[in-house]
Amino acid sequence: MNQDMANSQKKVLFLITKATWGGAQRYVYDLVTHLSPEEFKCAIAFGVPGRLSQLVTEKGISIRRLPSLGRDIALISDIKSFSEIRHMLREARPDIVHLNSSKAAALGALAGRLSGVPRIVFTVHGWPFKESRNALTRGVIYMLSWLTALLSHAVITVSDADTDAGKRMWGVGHKIQHIPLGLESVAQKTPAEAYRSMFGTLLPAPLTPETIRLVSLAELTRNKGIRYAIEAVALLRDRSIDAIYVVAGDGEERPSLEKLAGKLGVSDRIFLPGFIPDAAHYLTGFDIYVLPSVKEGTPYVTLEADTAGLPIVATSVIDATLFERFSLSRNVPPADPLALADAIEELATAPRNTGSRNFPLAPMVERTRGVYVPETTKHPEFPSRHVPEATGGRSF
Repeated sequence: MNQDMANSQKKVLFLITKATWGGAQRYVYDLVTHLSPEEFKCAIAFGVPGRLSQLVTEKGISIRRLPSLGRDIALISDIKSFSEIRHMLREARPDIVHLNSSKAAALGALAGRLSGVPRIVFTVHGWPFKESRNALTRGVIYMLSWLTALLSHAVITVSDADTDAGKRMWGVGHKIQHIPLGLESVAQKTPAEAYRSMFGTLLPAPLTPETIRLVSLAELTRNKGIRYAIEAVALLRDRSIDAIYVVAGDGEERPSLEKLAGKLGVSDRIFLPGFIPDAAHYLTGFDIYVLPSVKEGTPYVTLEADTAGLPIVATSVIDATLFERFSLSRNVPPADPLALADAIEELATAPRNTGSRNFPLAPMVERTRGVYVPETTKHPEFPSRHVPEATGGRSF
Protein backbone atom coordinates (compact mmCIF):
# COMPACT_ATOMS: atom_id res chain seq x y z
CA MET A 1 0.00 0.00 0.00
CA ASN A 2 1.46 3.41 -0.96
CA GLN A 3 1.88 6.23 1.55
CA ASP A 4 -0.85 8.41 0.03
CA MET A 5 -3.41 5.63 0.44
CA ALA A 6 -2.27 4.95 4.01
CA ASN A 7 -2.62 8.63 4.87
CA SER A 8 -6.15 8.78 3.43
CA GLN A 9 -7.42 5.77 5.38
CA LYS A 10 -9.68 6.31 8.38
CA LYS A 11 -8.70 4.18 11.34
CA VAL A 12 -11.61 2.19 12.77
CA LEU A 13 -11.18 0.47 16.13
CA PHE A 14 -13.79 -2.16 17.00
CA LEU A 15 -14.19 -2.75 20.73
CA ILE A 16 -15.90 -5.91 21.98
CA THR A 17 -15.85 -7.69 25.33
CA LYS A 18 -15.32 -11.24 24.06
CA ALA A 19 -13.60 -12.14 20.78
CA THR A 20 -15.16 -15.60 20.86
CA TRP A 21 -17.97 -16.40 18.39
CA GLY A 22 -21.59 -15.37 18.38
CA GLY A 23 -23.86 -12.83 16.73
CA ALA A 24 -21.93 -9.73 17.79
CA GLN A 25 -18.61 -11.34 16.84
CA ARG A 26 -19.96 -12.42 13.45
CA TYR A 27 -21.13 -8.85 12.88
CA VAL A 28 -17.68 -7.43 13.66
CA TYR A 29 -15.99 -10.03 11.47
CA ASP A 30 -18.23 -9.27 8.49
CA LEU A 31 -17.53 -5.55 8.76
CA VAL A 32 -13.75 -5.71 9.21
CA THR A 33 -13.42 -8.13 6.28
CA HIS A 34 -15.75 -6.25 3.90
CA LEU A 35 -15.14 -2.56 4.55
CA SER A 36 -13.01 -1.05 1.79
CA PRO A 37 -9.31 -1.39 2.75
CA GLU A 38 -8.59 1.68 0.61
CA GLU A 39 -10.89 3.76 2.82
CA PHE A 40 -10.60 2.13 6.24
CA LYS A 41 -7.88 0.53 8.32
CA CYS A 42 -9.52 -1.75 10.90
CA ALA A 43 -8.36 -3.13 14.23
CA ILE A 44 -10.11 -5.03 17.03
CA ALA A 45 -9.65 -4.69 20.79
CA PHE A 46 -11.18 -7.22 23.18
CA GLY A 47 -11.01 -8.70 26.65
CA VAL A 48 -11.45 -12.43 26.08
CA PRO A 49 -9.71 -14.05 23.06
CA GLY A 50 -11.35 -16.71 20.93
CA ARG A 51 -12.41 -17.63 17.42
CA LEU A 52 -12.97 -14.03 16.30
CA SER A 53 -9.48 -12.93 17.31
CA GLN A 54 -8.05 -16.01 15.59
CA LEU A 55 -9.95 -15.45 12.34
CA VAL A 56 -9.13 -11.75 12.01
CA THR A 57 -5.46 -12.41 12.79
CA GLU A 58 -5.41 -14.86 9.87
CA LYS A 59 -6.82 -12.03 7.72
CA GLY A 60 -3.97 -9.73 8.75
CA ILE A 61 -6.15 -7.44 10.89
CA SER A 62 -4.53 -5.91 13.96
CA ILE A 63 -5.77 -7.01 17.37
CA ARG A 64 -5.19 -5.81 20.90
CA ARG A 65 -6.14 -7.63 24.08
CA LEU A 66 -7.30 -5.74 27.17
CA PRO A 67 -6.70 -8.27 29.98
CA SER A 68 -9.00 -6.63 32.54
CA LEU A 69 -12.03 -6.46 30.24
CA GLY A 70 -14.47 -9.21 31.22
CA ARG A 71 -18.20 -9.69 30.70
CA ASP A 72 -19.31 -9.59 34.35
CA ILE A 73 -19.46 -6.34 36.30
CA ALA A 74 -16.65 -6.06 38.85
CA LEU A 75 -15.62 -2.65 40.17
CA ILE A 76 -11.85 -3.12 40.40
CA SER A 77 -11.46 -4.85 37.02
CA ASP A 78 -13.84 -2.34 35.41
CA ILE A 79 -11.67 0.54 36.61
CA LYS A 80 -8.63 -1.22 35.19
CA SER A 81 -10.49 -1.89 31.93
CA PHE A 82 -11.46 1.76 31.60
CA SER A 83 -7.85 2.81 32.16
CA GLU A 84 -6.63 0.27 29.56
CA ILE A 85 -9.19 1.43 27.01
CA ARG A 86 -8.41 5.10 27.50
CA HIS A 87 -4.67 4.48 27.25
CA MET A 88 -5.20 2.46 24.06
CA LEU A 89 -7.35 5.17 22.48
CA ARG A 90 -4.85 7.93 23.21
CA GLU A 91 -2.06 5.74 21.85
CA ALA A 92 -3.80 4.46 18.69
CA ARG A 93 -5.74 7.68 17.93
CA PRO A 94 -8.55 6.07 15.89
CA ASP A 95 -10.85 8.21 13.78
CA ILE A 96 -13.80 5.96 14.61
CA VAL A 97 -14.48 3.65 17.55
CA HIS A 98 -17.20 1.08 16.91
CA LEU A 99 -18.56 -0.33 20.18
CA ASN A 100 -20.09 -3.80 20.43
CA SER A 101 -21.40 -5.65 23.52
CA SER A 102 -22.78 -3.77 26.51
CA LYS A 103 -19.83 -3.92 28.91
CA ALA A 104 -17.18 -2.82 26.41
CA ALA A 105 -19.57 -0.23 24.96
CA ALA A 106 -20.26 1.50 28.29
CA LEU A 107 -16.57 1.79 29.16
CA GLY A 108 -15.56 2.58 25.58
CA ALA A 109 -18.10 5.37 25.10
CA LEU A 110 -16.90 7.24 28.18
CA ALA A 111 -13.23 6.63 27.41
CA GLY A 112 -13.80 7.70 23.82
CA ARG A 113 -15.38 11.00 24.81
CA LEU A 114 -12.63 11.77 27.32
CA SER A 115 -9.97 10.85 24.75
CA GLY A 116 -11.46 13.06 22.03
CA VAL A 117 -12.34 10.30 19.54
CA PRO A 118 -13.98 12.09 16.59
CA ARG A 119 -16.67 9.46 15.91
CA ILE A 120 -18.11 6.92 18.37
CA VAL A 121 -20.57 4.36 16.97
CA PHE A 122 -22.47 1.91 19.19
CA THR A 123 -24.23 -1.15 17.77
CA VAL A 124 -26.98 -2.64 19.93
CA HIS A 125 -27.11 -6.42 19.65
CA GLY A 126 -30.09 -6.56 22.02
CA TRP A 127 -30.61 -4.04 24.83
CA PRO A 128 -29.43 -5.74 28.07
CA PHE A 129 -32.22 -4.19 30.16
CA LYS A 130 -34.68 -6.44 28.30
CA GLU A 131 -33.26 -9.48 30.10
CA SER A 132 -35.20 -11.05 32.97
CA ARG A 133 -33.78 -9.40 36.12
CA ASN A 134 -35.10 -7.72 39.24
CA ALA A 135 -36.43 -4.19 38.87
CA LEU A 136 -33.46 -2.48 40.54
CA THR A 137 -30.90 -4.26 38.38
CA ARG A 138 -32.85 -3.54 35.21
CA GLY A 139 -33.08 0.10 36.20
CA VAL A 140 -29.33 0.38 36.68
CA ILE A 141 -28.66 -1.41 33.39
CA TYR A 142 -31.14 0.86 31.60
CA MET A 143 -29.33 3.95 32.88
CA LEU A 144 -25.95 2.55 31.74
CA SER A 145 -27.41 1.71 28.31
CA TRP A 146 -28.88 5.19 28.02
CA LEU A 147 -25.59 6.80 29.03
CA THR A 148 -23.70 4.68 26.47
CA ALA A 149 -26.08 5.78 23.73
CA LEU A 150 -25.95 9.40 24.88
CA LEU A 151 -22.15 9.47 24.78
CA SER A 152 -22.05 7.84 21.33
CA HIS A 153 -22.36 9.93 18.19
CA ALA A 154 -24.49 7.30 16.44
CA VAL A 155 -26.36 4.17 17.55
CA ILE A 156 -27.00 1.28 15.16
CA THR A 157 -29.80 -1.17 15.90
CA VAL A 158 -30.26 -4.44 14.05
CA SER A 159 -33.82 -5.18 15.16
CA ASP A 160 -37.04 -3.18 15.02
CA ALA A 161 -37.78 -3.81 18.70
CA ASP A 162 -34.42 -2.40 19.74
CA THR A 163 -34.95 0.55 17.39
CA ASP A 164 -38.28 1.35 19.05
CA ALA A 165 -36.77 1.06 22.53
CA GLY A 166 -33.85 3.30 21.57
CA LYS A 167 -36.07 5.98 20.05
CA ARG A 168 -37.98 6.20 23.32
CA MET A 169 -34.81 7.10 25.25
CA TRP A 170 -34.53 10.78 26.18
CA GLY A 171 -31.98 12.64 24.10
CA VAL A 172 -31.03 9.54 22.10
CA GLY A 173 -33.80 8.96 19.57
CA HIS A 174 -32.27 11.08 16.80
CA LYS A 175 -29.06 9.00 16.92
CA ILE A 176 -30.77 5.67 16.26
CA GLN A 177 -30.27 4.11 12.81
CA HIS A 178 -31.77 0.72 12.02
CA ILE A 179 -29.47 -1.28 9.73
CA PRO A 180 -30.69 -4.86 9.13
CA LEU A 181 -28.12 -7.63 9.29
CA GLY A 182 -26.73 -9.02 6.07
CA LEU A 183 -25.36 -12.44 5.33
CA GLU A 184 -22.52 -13.61 3.12
CA SER A 185 -23.40 -16.67 1.06
CA VAL A 186 -22.53 -19.99 2.69
CA ALA A 187 -21.56 -23.12 0.77
CA GLN A 188 -23.95 -25.85 1.90
CA LYS A 189 -22.86 -29.47 2.33
CA THR A 190 -24.91 -32.44 1.16
CA PRO A 191 -27.51 -33.49 3.75
CA ALA A 192 -25.74 -36.74 4.65
CA GLU A 193 -22.33 -35.10 5.06
CA ALA A 194 -23.87 -32.14 6.89
CA TYR A 195 -25.70 -34.37 9.38
CA ARG A 196 -22.54 -36.30 10.30
CA SER A 197 -20.40 -33.18 10.56
CA MET A 198 -22.71 -31.40 13.02
CA PHE A 199 -22.04 -34.09 15.64
CA GLY A 200 -18.34 -33.27 15.79
CA THR A 201 -16.58 -36.02 17.73
CA LEU A 202 -19.87 -37.58 18.87
CA LEU A 203 -21.33 -40.63 17.19
CA PRO A 204 -24.24 -39.49 14.97
CA ALA A 205 -27.65 -40.67 16.12
CA PRO A 206 -29.21 -43.41 13.98
CA LEU A 207 -32.26 -42.29 12.04
CA THR A 208 -35.52 -43.79 10.90
CA PRO A 209 -37.62 -42.35 8.06
CA GLU A 210 -39.90 -40.82 10.73
CA THR A 211 -37.19 -39.16 12.84
CA ILE A 212 -37.39 -35.36 13.01
CA ARG A 213 -33.92 -33.80 13.00
CA LEU A 214 -33.84 -30.61 15.07
CA VAL A 215 -30.87 -28.28 15.35
CA SER A 216 -29.78 -25.11 17.15
CA LEU A 217 -26.52 -23.18 16.95
CA ALA A 218 -26.21 -21.44 20.30
CA GLU A 219 -24.13 -20.73 23.35
CA LEU A 220 -25.36 -22.86 26.23
CA THR A 221 -26.53 -19.94 28.35
CA ARG A 222 -29.80 -19.30 30.15
CA ASN A 223 -30.89 -16.63 27.66
CA LYS A 224 -30.87 -19.16 24.81
CA GLY A 225 -33.69 -21.19 26.40
CA ILE A 226 -32.31 -24.58 25.31
CA ARG A 227 -33.93 -26.27 28.30
CA TYR A 228 -37.38 -25.53 26.85
CA ALA A 229 -36.48 -27.18 23.55
CA ILE A 230 -35.26 -30.26 25.46
CA GLU A 231 -38.58 -30.36 27.29
CA ALA A 232 -40.33 -30.09 23.91
CA VAL A 233 -38.41 -33.16 22.68
CA ALA A 234 -39.70 -35.06 25.72
CA LEU A 235 -43.26 -33.93 24.95
CA LEU A 236 -42.88 -35.15 21.36
CA ARG A 237 -41.68 -38.52 22.64
CA ASP A 238 -44.85 -38.74 24.77
CA ARG A 239 -46.80 -38.30 21.53
CA SER A 240 -44.81 -41.18 19.98
CA ILE A 241 -42.95 -38.73 17.74
CA ASP A 242 -39.24 -39.48 17.45
CA ALA A 243 -37.01 -36.40 17.38
CA ILE A 244 -33.29 -35.91 17.86
CA TYR A 245 -31.94 -32.52 18.85
CA VAL A 246 -28.39 -31.32 18.21
CA VAL A 247 -27.20 -28.08 19.84
CA ALA A 248 -23.85 -26.95 18.46
CA GLY A 249 -22.23 -24.65 21.00
CA ASP A 250 -20.84 -24.58 24.50
CA GLY A 251 -21.37 -22.66 27.72
CA GLU A 252 -22.00 -22.74 31.43
CA GLU A 253 -25.44 -24.35 31.12
CA ARG A 254 -24.08 -27.63 29.71
CA PRO A 255 -24.13 -29.60 33.02
CA SER A 256 -27.68 -28.53 33.89
CA LEU A 257 -28.92 -29.29 30.36
CA GLU A 258 -27.38 -32.75 30.42
CA LYS A 259 -28.97 -33.34 33.84
CA LEU A 260 -32.36 -32.19 32.54
CA ALA A 261 -32.17 -34.51 29.53
CA GLY A 262 -31.42 -37.42 31.86
CA LYS A 263 -34.26 -36.51 34.20
CA LEU A 264 -36.72 -36.39 31.28
CA GLY A 265 -35.43 -39.66 29.82
CA VAL A 266 -34.25 -38.17 26.52
CA SER A 267 -30.48 -38.32 26.96
CA ASP A 268 -30.27 -40.55 23.89
CA ARG A 269 -32.09 -37.91 21.79
CA ILE A 270 -30.17 -34.80 22.92
CA PHE A 271 -26.65 -34.16 21.58
CA LEU A 272 -24.31 -31.41 22.73
CA PRO A 273 -21.19 -31.72 20.55
CA GLY A 274 -19.69 -28.40 21.68
CA PHE A 275 -18.57 -25.68 19.33
CA ILE A 276 -18.60 -26.81 15.69
CA PRO A 277 -16.52 -24.66 13.31
CA ASP A 278 -18.45 -23.56 10.22
CA ALA A 279 -21.65 -25.07 11.61
CA ALA A 280 -23.79 -23.01 9.21
CA HIS A 281 -22.47 -25.20 6.38
CA TYR A 282 -24.13 -28.21 8.01
CA LEU A 283 -27.69 -26.96 8.53
CA THR A 284 -28.81 -28.80 5.40
CA GLY A 285 -28.53 -32.06 7.35
CA PHE A 286 -31.57 -31.19 9.46
CA ASP A 287 -35.33 -30.75 9.15
CA ILE A 288 -36.16 -27.82 11.44
CA TYR A 289 -34.17 -25.02 13.04
CA VAL A 290 -35.20 -24.27 16.63
CA LEU A 291 -34.56 -20.94 18.37
CA PRO A 292 -36.06 -21.21 21.88
CA SER A 293 -34.42 -18.04 23.27
CA VAL A 294 -35.92 -16.00 26.10
CA LYS A 295 -33.79 -12.98 25.11
CA GLU A 296 -32.40 -12.18 21.66
CA GLY A 297 -31.60 -9.38 19.26
CA THR A 298 -31.59 -10.38 15.61
CA PRO A 299 -29.84 -13.75 15.54
CA TYR A 300 -27.65 -14.54 12.54
CA VAL A 301 -28.48 -18.22 12.89
CA THR A 302 -32.07 -17.69 11.78
CA LEU A 303 -30.84 -15.97 8.62
CA GLU A 304 -28.48 -18.87 7.98
CA ALA A 305 -31.22 -21.44 8.60
CA ASP A 306 -33.61 -19.73 6.20
CA THR A 307 -30.88 -19.49 3.57
CA ALA A 308 -30.28 -23.24 4.00
CA GLY A 309 -33.97 -23.89 3.36
CA LEU A 310 -34.98 -24.96 6.89
CA PRO A 311 -38.36 -24.17 8.44
CA ILE A 312 -37.81 -22.15 11.62
CA VAL A 313 -39.50 -22.42 15.01
CA ALA A 314 -38.54 -19.36 17.03
CA THR A 315 -39.83 -17.51 20.05
CA SER A 316 -41.50 -14.12 19.81
CA VAL A 317 -38.52 -12.38 21.43
CA ILE A 318 -37.19 -11.73 17.92
CA ASP A 319 -38.79 -9.16 15.64
CA ALA A 320 -42.16 -9.91 14.11
CA THR A 321 -40.91 -8.26 10.91
CA LEU A 322 -38.09 -10.79 10.74
CA PHE A 323 -40.60 -13.64 10.65
CA GLU A 324 -42.12 -12.00 7.58
CA ARG A 325 -38.79 -12.41 5.75
CA PHE A 326 -38.50 -16.14 6.49
CA SER A 327 -39.74 -18.59 3.89
CA LEU A 328 -41.48 -20.81 6.46
CA SER A 329 -41.62 -20.26 10.21
CA ARG A 330 -43.71 -20.43 13.36
CA ASN A 331 -43.69 -17.85 16.12
CA VAL A 332 -44.19 -19.20 19.67
CA PRO A 333 -44.11 -17.63 23.14
CA PRO A 334 -40.82 -17.86 25.07
CA ALA A 335 -40.38 -20.44 27.86
CA ASP A 336 -43.26 -22.55 26.50
CA PRO A 337 -42.21 -26.17 25.73
CA LEU A 338 -45.75 -27.15 24.71
CA ALA A 339 -45.93 -24.41 22.07
CA LEU A 340 -42.49 -25.43 20.79
CA ALA A 341 -43.57 -29.07 20.52
CA ASP A 342 -46.80 -28.14 18.70
CA ALA A 343 -44.95 -25.96 16.18
CA ILE A 344 -42.29 -28.62 15.55
CA GLU A 345 -44.95 -31.25 14.96
CA GLU A 346 -46.75 -28.95 12.54
CA LEU A 347 -43.64 -28.06 10.52
CA ALA A 348 -42.32 -31.63 10.46
CA THR A 349 -44.50 -32.39 7.44
CA ALA A 350 -43.92 -29.08 5.66
CA PRO A 351 -42.02 -29.19 2.36
CA ARG A 352 -38.47 -27.85 2.35
CA ASN A 353 -37.84 -24.64 0.44
CA THR A 354 -34.86 -24.08 -1.81
CA GLY A 355 -33.32 -21.44 0.40
CA SER A 356 -33.73 -17.71 0.74
CA ARG A 357 -31.56 -14.81 -0.41
CA ASN A 358 -33.39 -12.10 1.56
CA PHE A 359 -30.37 -11.01 3.57
CA PRO A 360 -27.63 -9.49 1.35
CA LEU A 361 -24.47 -8.33 3.13
CA ALA A 362 -23.47 -5.43 0.87
CA PRO A 363 -26.27 -3.03 1.99
CA MET A 364 -25.35 -3.57 5.65
CA VAL A 365 -21.71 -2.75 4.98
CA GLU A 366 -22.48 0.30 2.84
CA ARG A 367 -24.99 1.76 5.30
CA THR A 368 -22.54 1.25 8.16
CA ARG A 369 -19.94 3.09 6.11
CA GLY A 370 -22.43 5.94 5.89
CA VAL A 371 -22.64 6.04 9.68
CA TYR A 372 -18.85 6.23 9.91
CA VAL A 373 -18.62 9.07 7.39
CA PRO A 374 -21.90 10.99 7.50
CA GLU A 375 -22.35 13.49 4.68
CA THR A 376 -24.11 15.99 6.94
CA THR A 377 -24.60 16.38 10.65
CA LYS A 378 -28.25 17.09 11.31
CA HIS A 379 -27.94 17.07 15.09
CA PRO A 380 -25.01 18.78 16.83
CA GLU A 381 -23.20 16.53 19.28
CA PHE A 382 -21.15 17.22 22.36
CA PRO A 383 -17.93 18.82 21.11
CA SER A 384 -15.04 16.37 21.04
CA ARG A 385 -11.97 17.56 22.88
CA HIS A 386 -9.04 17.90 20.48
CA VAL A 387 -6.12 15.64 21.30
CA PRO A 388 -2.85 16.69 19.68
CA GLU A 389 -1.07 14.13 17.53
CA ALA A 390 1.34 12.29 19.79
CA THR A 391 4.90 11.80 18.69
CA GLY A 392 6.27 8.31 18.60
CA GLY A 393 2.89 6.79 19.53
CA ARG A 394 1.84 3.36 18.28
CA SER A 395 -0.69 3.23 15.49
CA PHE A 396 -2.59 0.30 14.00
